[in-house]
Amino acid sequence: MADHIKSATSTESARTLKIAAVGDLHVREDAQASYRDLFGEISREADVLVLAGDLTNLGKPREAELLAEDLRHCSIPVVAVLGNHDYESDAVEDVTNILRQADVRLLDGQTIEIAEVGFVGVKGFIGGFGARMLGSFGEPAIKAMVAENVNEAMRLENAMRQVRTKRTLVVLHYAPIAETVAGEPLEIFPFLGSSRLAETIDRFRVSAVVHGHAHRGSYQGQTPGGANVYNVAMHVAKPTGRPYALLDI
Repeated sequence: MADHIKSATSTESARTLKIAAVGDLHVREDAQASYRDLFGEISREADVLVLAGDLTNLGKPREAELLAEDLRHCSIPVVAVLGNHDYESDAVEDVTNILRQADVRLLDGQTIEIAEVGFVGVKGFIGGFGARMLGSFGEPAIKAMVAENVNEAMRLENAMRQVRTKRTLVVLHYAPIAETVAGEPLEIFPFLGSSRLAETIDRFRVSAVVHGHAHRGSYQGQTPGGANVYNVAMHVAKPTGRPYALLDI
């Protein structure tokens, strides 16, 4: 069921919602970096903060606690998905609980509404792009990988069917198109995302898509159906000149 949340500034039903989006924070247990000042800055610049996965570096509960502490300096709603790093320590349930207790709207196949904008999120998965996308053939391990890929696309589709707003932002960790992973070594393209996500997205009306994961990728591209896609991984250069992108939805 969709969770309906209104931001403090949502006084006009059709107003533009300014969204700050960043991925791949990779918060470490030794707290080498603090995001308190960044979150404070974002709170002044945007209406909603979107985090596109790899919130922690090794998926440890302590890393999630440190992120939750930094998020106290964020005064706007926070929407997020997990990334592959957040699963590393087999503590994803603990990480999820910690972040949700910090009032992060953590999406895993769900949709929420903030100021009449729908936010839909899944992690996504690997599999490759276009004609080179991995097919379900051969060893059971390959078939299991493709099944996980298809499952994430289906969960995204099911969430999209819950959306009742005219404006929608899709939040992923893995990329739905090859264009925004350009700059990464060609050999790892299949591990950076999957066209199955784009195929799902193009069955619906979508305002924009954000993802992370491809640290050396490119900022902007489009799905075959014309949806704008933004790679908001922290180290990808953005028009803001800052680690986060700013999108008007």
